[in-house]
Amino acid sequence: MTTLPVLNPQRFLADGFDLSAQLARYLDLSIEELAGRLPNSTNDLAAIHPGAFDPEQAGRFYEETVGTGHLLELAAWHLGSADYIADTLRLQETFAKGRVLDFGGGIGSHALAAAALPEVERVWFVDLNPHNRAFVQARAVELGLGAKLSCYRDMADPALPARFDTIVCLDVLEHLSDPADQLALFAERLAPAGIALLNWYFFKGFQGEYPFHFDAPELVEAFFRTLQGRFLEVFHPYLITTRAYRLA
Repeated sequence: MTTLPVLNPQRFLADGFDLSAQLARYLDLSIEELAGRLPNSTNDLAAIHPGAFDPEQAGRFYEETVGTGHLLELAAWHLGSADYIADTLRLQETFAKGRVLDFGGGIGSHALAAAALPEVERVWFVDLNPHNRAFVQARAVELGLGAKLSCYRDMADPALPARFDTIVCLDVLEHLSDPADQLALFAERLAPAGIALLNWYFFKGFQGEYPFHFDAPELVEAFFRTLQGRFLEVFHPYLITTRAYRLA
């Protein structure tokens, strides 16, 4: 029987699941070089926006334009917001089981933690960015989870199961041009007794600090109408923006 690694919130708070060392190796940087780039990663990614980000081509932007810069920005966010991420991992520990979908999973913190849970059969990690997929697959192998986690571009891949027992979609919905449509797809793919863990932030910021977020009022209204029509919230005790839902 394969022994699963310990990837709990305490381990995440300690080293982000060995994030810095793994990312430095993946990008062929020294730890010192990586540390120097992380503080500027958010501004570096935002600087791409004026000439490259077309709301009508958001998917192409995340798949082709951001490159490895997204890895750096996500790593900086996860390490700098470790307490918040740890609480979302505690929430995931509460609900995750069976077949898990991590949609738009970024650098893989939640996918890896889920794969390390004995209650989880397997994790299907979905992300448009090929660098994110390659990095997460490499992380899974390094951590001894290669047999429980696999990476895919989108949910249309026939290798994905028809239904998931757990769906995790964190810090993603605000980046989609039609988040209501994504919710409807989640409802179709969630098992009858399944749980979806979701959050969102439909706001570009007071000074435009989140240029990649969608915030059109009609988009937000359609999202909440779909959410309220297709899902019922399940209470959890953590004071975080992430919510748990079952099918209505």
